[in-house]
Amino acid sequence: MKHWIVNVDTFAQPNWLEAMPKAELVVRNHLALPSSAKPGIVWCRLRSGEDLGLLAGDVAAAAPHHVVILCDEPDESLVMQAMALGAAGCCNTHAAPEVLKQVALVVGNGGLWIGQSLLQRLVGSTSRLLGKGSSEAVQPAETKGWAAMLSEREEQVARLVAGGASNKEVATQLSITERTVKAHLTAVFDKLGLRDRLQLSLRINGLGA
Repeated sequence: MKHWIVNVDTFAQPNWLEAMPKAELVVRNHLALPSSAKPGIVWCRLRSGEDLGLLAGDVAAAAPHHVVILCDEPDESLVMQAMALGAAGCCNTHAAPEVLKQVALVVGNGGLWIGQSLLQRLVGSTSRLLGKGSSEAVQPAETKGWAAMLSEREEQVARLVAGGASNKEVATQLSITERTVKAHLTAVFDKLGLRDRLQLSLRINGLGA
């Protein structure tokens, strides 16, 4: 997948180069992508103290490619603003190369990257707003057949995650390790054809196909 990194200059941080060694560096407000280019990811850096509006032009010019905002000082408010602007992801400018690669994988496959803490809040809020917090309330979703596609343990993990529980909380409740939770969650996503925890919440709470 092609990557473009938009910055105030053509400087590239070591973590960017390690995660995306073939990325093309672009000066802010000079983004011009060929219309025939295959869908890629445009990474736009937002420096400390800058307003997100400074990137509006580059975000618009990036269509139909995916956009990820690299924030020097990310917070939940900024993440929500980035999503409203049309970005598919928002992460720390100084994130480890492994994290940037994971962001690219999620966003490149059509998912959203909004950070773990905000995702947990969003998933939990979705569950509560739908009035599906109790185990009895989520039973109707089983008519869609999702539960039959999972093992008993995978179903337990899926229900807890859909209710807004973190991997650590799931591990504690089920007396298993966080690594095992991650393994079960990966299997759940694969079997149900889902990309992230939010899609899982919507599916189990009755809004998914």
